Amino acid sequence: MQMKENGIGFDFCAFTDYDNSAEVRLYEIGNYACEGGYSYGPIIRTRGIIHYVLSGKGILRIEKKRYEVHENQIFYIPARVSAYYEADRDDPWSYKWLHIGGTEFHAALKDIGFDENNPVLDVSSRPEETGSFKALIDDIFNNYEREYYCLGKIYETMDYLKSRYGHTKDASAESLQLKYVRTVIKYIQLKFSEQITMESIAGICGLNRSYLSRLFHDATGYTIKGYLLSYRMSTAQKMLKETDYPIQYIGNAVGYADIFTFSKAFKKHTGSTPSDYRNKYST
Repeated sequence: MQMKENGIGFDFCAFTDYDNSAEVRLYEIGNYACEGGYSYGPIIRTRGIIHYVLSGKGILRIEKKRYEVHENQIFYIPARVSAYYEADRDDPWSYKWLHIGGTEFHAALKDIGFDENNPVLDVSSRPEETGSFKALIDDIFNNYEREYYCLGKIYETMDYLKSRYGHTKDASAESLQLKYVRTVIKYIQLKFSEQITMESIAGICGLNRSYLSRLFHDATGYTIKGYLLSYRMSTAQKMLKETDYPIQYIGNAVGYADIFTFSKAFKKHTGSTPSDYRNKYST
């Protein structure tokens, strides 16, 4: 980690380069109490950057649009867009900046519509509000040498922004039905090695067993039991091809308590016994 204090365009800067996770990344942080009229750009960055204005004001230009920005607002400059910003001459801003990236971070910004077409958000907080945006950012700056702590705070910041600015949509009957179907699929993919019952799946969704079965079949063409069997068998086939684990072990791994029941189900599904399948397809 490289840390600098007092340079051109900053009072403090730390190159954190926390990029081990594809979901959330923190490349650099810094702060600057700008002189009147200080400007930066036009520039096109390879990574997005967020500025949090602590005091004062200034202007931001994204492509050809101009925005007035002041204290307790944040402005976002996405990657690969032309940007220019300038401190007010009489009341120059002081700000903190964070170079942040990652798939989940970008998804959170997309969810709240925070982009080059809407690059400014007001994050002022009421005196009684806890967990303010300012407190989250201050925590990152005060603990910038702690990678996982900082990434955790970015997740908290994403939650703050999504809970405050996220788009709420009235769920249609169709979208609720698809949500239940996705829940069943995720539950099976997580629990397939255990003894799953229809009652347990219906209980997770909070729906009547028959109604849930009909929803699932209409959406996927499978019965729930059929999908569970198919997922177990495809997993077993993969293990038979790619590993030398004993067949009994593979049967247990995909939810069968004894080798006879597993072999019978496998042959009915594939037309081959597990041993024959392994001999034919293993590499």
